[in-house]
Amino acid sequence: MASIFTRIVEGEIPCYKIAEDENFLAFLDINPLQEGHTLVIPKKEINYIFDVENELHAGLWNFAKKIGKAIEKVVPCQRIGITVIGLEVPHAHIHLIPLKTMYDMDFRKPKLKFTPGELALTARKISEALEN
Repeated sequence: MASIFTRIVEGEIPCYKIAEDENFLAFLDINPLQEGHTLVIPKKEINYIFDVENELHAGLWNFAKKIGKAIEKVVPCQRIGITVIGLEVPHAHIHLIPLKTMYDMDFRKPKLKFTPGELALTARKISEALEN
């Protein structure tokens, strides 16, 4: 059975897309810890990040770096926190989380709620920041 992320890649489930290329996709987390909390995934469904082939793995991190730099331009923060947990969805993914404090990456805290319009606007702003 395809993961929820594969279903997003295939267009079966909508997302607040920030960027994509032939190998990778970045989209907003719909249960974010912070505004701009983004997920970066390889389009190929691979459960565990250390099972991603070396070239694809390096490309994933380079893609995530570009996305993180764009998030910094849009969301006020000190830096972008990065985490790979990999237990919640069986598809390798990187969380990019704007940080003001270390507590901002605590997955135990309540998730923020944004309207679809707010999420779409944030995704558009980050996407536009990639072009600048």
